[in-house]
Amino acid sequence: MGSSGKQEAFRLGFLTALEIPEKGYVGGLLVTNQQGRPLEFQCTLPVKPNSTQEILYGPTLAGFILGELIGVALFEKAGVKPHLVLTDCEPILELREHIAAPVAFVAPDAGRPAPAALPAPDSVLALDANGGLPQLKVAPAANGQPGQLDEAGGSVPSSAPAEQPQGVEVRLGRQIIRLHRAHVEDGGTVQAGARHVPGDADLSEPFERVRSALYEALRIGAAK
Repeated sequence: MGSSGKQEAFRLGFLTALEIPEKGYVGGLLVTNQQGRPLEFQCTLPVKPNSTQEILYGPTLAGFILGELIGVALFEKAGVKPHLVLTDCEPILELREHIAAPVAFVAPDAGRPAPAALPAPDSVLALDANGGLPQLKVAPAANGQPGQLDEAGGSVPSSAPAEQPQGVEVRLGRQIIRLHRAHVEDGGTVQAGARHVPGDADLSEPFERVRSALYEALRIGAAK
């Protein structure tokens, strides 16, 4: 991303998740200033739905796990709250129903390769965005909702369940982002903050950093 405007005038949160075969989902949230410089990073242990949840939630399960459990836990854990949460995983749009900040979907660039899978680690750690040694900052499932925590390392999750929120589209940086259909009023907030974000900002790139940080955390956990 480029550089423009006052430091931290408009904070962005980049939230994505990885699906770990037979283990569930692990999520990561990177909060940056409008220049794309990291302010904070948080990640979770994998959350695995049980068989009853899979049956009862049906096609809404991904939104429940990724948005309501993982997304809410990461947002609440963050000490530096983003003004706008961006995600490249559509079910995470469900997060908007549980927080006050706008949440928007950024379609992944077709040319960007998916990260390779890693072997299962013994634990998952949250990395210090300032480059220090990893600290154990695991965000639990939100509000005591059911979910099993396991450890492993894996691959990119499927994009969406059968039904996804559709909403207004707003240009931010080089991308067109889509807001939650039930919160069209978020468009004004995003447009007001967009003036702080450089016009050439690549909003897809930070998700690569989140995934790389998750893989690094998994690798470090596996080495312990």
